[in-house]
Amino acid sequence: MAVKTLADLLAEGVEGRGVLVRSDLNVPLEYLDGNIARISDPGRIIASVPTLKALADAGAKVVVTAHLGRPKGGPDPKFSLAPVAAALGEKLGRHVQLAGDVVGTDALARAEGLTDGDILLLENIRFDPRETSKDNSERLALAKALVELVGEDGAFVSDGFGVVHRKQASVYDVATLLPHYAGTLVAAEVKVLEQLTSSTERPYAVVLGGSKVSDKLAVIENLATKADSLIIGGGMCFTFLAAQGVSVGTSLLQEEMIDTCRQLLETYGDVIHLPVDIVVAEKFSADSTPETVAADRIPEGKMGLDIGPESVKRFTTLLSNARTIFWNGPMGVFEFPAFAAGTKGVAEAIVAATAKGAFSVVGGGDSAAAVRQLGLPEDGFSHISTGGGASLEYLEGKVLPGIEILQ
Repeated sequence: MAVKTLADLLAEGVEGRGVLVRSDLNVPLEYLDGNIARISDPGRIIASVPTLKALADAGAKVVVTAHLGRPKGGPDPKFSLAPVAAALGEKLGRHVQLAGDVVGTDALARAEGLTDGDILLLENIRFDPRETSKDNSERLALAKALVELVGEDGAFVSDGFGVVHRKQASVYDVATLLPHYAGTLVAAEVKVLEQLTSSTERPYAVVLGGSKVSDKLAVIENLATKADSLIIGGGMCFTFLAAQGVSVGTSLLQEEMIDTCRQLLETYGDVIHLPVDIVVAEKFSADSTPETVAADRIPEGKMGLDIGPESVKRFTTLLSNARTIFWNGPMGVFEFPAFAAGTKGVAEAIVAATAKGAFSVVGGGDSAAAVRQLGLPEDGFSHISTGGGASLEYLEGKVLPGIEILQ
């Protein structure tokens, strides 16, 4: 893509200049006793460090915007970026200030007091409803307030790949007001996705999991025409099995998608691969007793929570020959140890293929979390994306507003 990058901005010089950075710090939190939040997967924080460190080391006054969760229309202590600011400071090895508001008096006062190399994180950008407004003028007003924090000679660095598919004030509108650049993370993500869509070495295998077919329909339709094999697991496999006339017990099922899945199987039956065995249980619980059954023999009253060992074996065979692999979505409820073997087995097959020279991309979200939670080597994959939704929309062929505005 013809976009100015962080390297271009650093070459122009940032010492003493305000630089507004949109990072993706939307990490999963666990709430402990006393409602203290603990970050369960710091992957996105770690991925944001290189751009912020390069700017601070070069003497920029760095103002960071980011969101956390989906607060409803105003400040909510549960979604404060306070634990994120502490973790980010730890990873950067320097103090990161947290403003008490988004573009209010505290943010302004702190931004004015920044010295060269300082980093200020604004409070959750989604505490201001204008961030996600459909009204262009409302978003633009927030963007102008953000620009005020870095001054007229400031610059904007887009480094939150997980939000570039959103037309939001801190992602899109600020780029219309300031000289704009792609951060290290965004530039790397787009380069990888361009490789997946244009110069793909074959055989090309796609592994899709997750709960809903509807969430992945467009990417299935698009990649089924490009991939040599499209492996489907996770909750969405049960709608495909139902489309084959198989009873799926109480497993997750999108009845309204059964006809669509039937048509996909009719059109791409030689490309789509479904599980042949399923690990079932009586209820969705970590302490449920697992039982492996054939995919067409799921008992009434039981639900599928993982793919079985025979499926892992078959999928491993498909993946072992692949030269390019894209994986998005777990094969089962990997958070429960009894139902993690399918996801781990498929992930290990991807690691093995990568070791033999395949180009492998983990498409963010739960898949990236699974890699870390299941103790798999992150460097065992060619690339782990930080943006699940953005990756999928790019692969669907959609225009991503946050990328388009940089071009």
